[in-house]
Amino acid sequence: MPINGPDDGMQAILHRTRNTRKNMNFNELGLDAMLLQAIAATGYTSPTQVQVRAIPAAMKGSDLLVSSQTGSGKTAAFTLPCLNRLIDRRPAQGSGPRVLILTPTRELAQQVENAVKTYGRGLRWLNTACLVGGAPFFAQAKQLSRPVDIVVATPGRLIDHLQRRKLKLSDIEVLVLDEADRMLDMGFAEDIETIVAATPASRQTLLFSATLDGVVGKLAARLTSNPERIEVADSASRSGNIEQRLMMADSLGHKARLLESLLGGADLQQAVVFTATKKSAEEVSLSLQEKGFSAAALHGDMHQSARNKTLDRLRQGRIGVLVATDVAARGIDVAGISHVINFDAPRQAEDYVHRIGRTGRAGRDGVAITFFGSREMGMARAIERFTGKPLAVHVIEGLEPTSRPSAARKPQRSGSSYGDRAGTARDARPGAGKGWSSPAGDGRRPGGGFSREGSGFVRRDDAARRAPDERSAAPRRPRADFR
Repeated sequence: MPINGPDDGMQAILHRTRNTRKNMNFNELGLDAMLLQAIAATGYTSPTQVQVRAIPAAMKGSDLLVSSQTGSGKTAAFTLPCLNRLIDRRPAQGSGPRVLILTPTRELAQQVENAVKTYGRGLRWLNTACLVGGAPFFAQAKQLSRPVDIVVATPGRLIDHLQRRKLKLSDIEVLVLDEADRMLDMGFAEDIETIVAATPASRQTLLFSATLDGVVGKLAARLTSNPERIEVADSASRSGNIEQRLMMADSLGHKARLLESLLGGADLQQAVVFTATKKSAEEVSLSLQEKGFSAAALHGDMHQSARNKTLDRLRQGRIGVLVATDVAARGIDVAGISHVINFDAPRQAEDYVHRIGRTGRAGRDGVAITFFGSREMGMARAIERFTGKPLAVHVIEGLEPTSRPSAARKPQRSGSSYGDRAGTARDARPGAGKGWSSPAGDGRRPGGGFSREGSGFVRRDDAARRAPDERSAAPRRPRADFR
């Protein structure tokens, strides 16, 4: 793998998978030589299964419905045929964009635009625009004042530009909906319908989604004409190189102590911790920072420049623990993420798959750990049915839960043994000796955890001073907010 190649996102897009036909390479897909040179510069020659099936079909001009999971290489599966279509056809004077790619989140839109620029590096005349919320509107409008060939956008911001007549879609030849299921979950159905109505009926439509059933299937029926259906991954192969674990948690404070113990594991490089709400992401991040962890939050209330800065620091290894909500973490592709920890269990099995897909990137192995309360075991079983894999029950010595899963499973001892309270707190910090843990200590006991009091977190030893009836009341987990 070349040191000076593209970022880790590009490497993940083109990594080899077990499902790829042996000895298959991009030269066999009918792509232009200019694109093949750009792909070769990334250091990869073997396409993934979704690329093998989707690229030739898209180049024939067919509408496509593609069911593929995160990390399967779908970004290249639609960017490469779009670029191939434009290679010998420079835009006419005064024409609008010819390719429109819709994504659910800002980070994913930026990742897709980077892919377009990487593969289209040989097209000197190619211009792209990334239209996302949280970025200056007028800077985007100025960008649209010049000829643009490919637009990558989130639905909300694209609607803003359409309503102000900063953009016309009458010349669109290819419409791509990436992660269509997530866009519908986020309430973008009406926006998508409005956008599609502004494009020519003769366009080619490529729809990529984790599932093609239900509301996604109904949307696809309205947007496509005689589409070719491609399903490239079954439930058993969605997370093949990720070890999936389950840990029972009695309370919020117990979750916090489990989290702190796991983050002190010697095998942890970088971790993404998922919370249900933006407020929880901030609270958990701040509490970890107070304990000396190199942590940062990522959620939808942050300005785009702050989110970009946070992601850059994560890619550079300056952040060891990213605490994020589901939508904010979409599109994060950092090969150094060794662990995903679901501090709050996901609301849907599909969300679980997208969460744990943040680890195990670029052919690496990963670990996904989910905290479940005794009332959340129904979701654990739903996840097992959806993925086709059991969640191995793990416990940490000294932090054993009082409740256990109802299924007859033998708990496994985690490699992290935070039960030994004799060691120093600083020695147990994640990143000790790795270069990214915070240098200053606060002298607090490692047994401290999070427990709710008012609007913030308080330390476990402070919570212990409450009246017995207050301590016994289990804190209610806030409703999920995925914006």
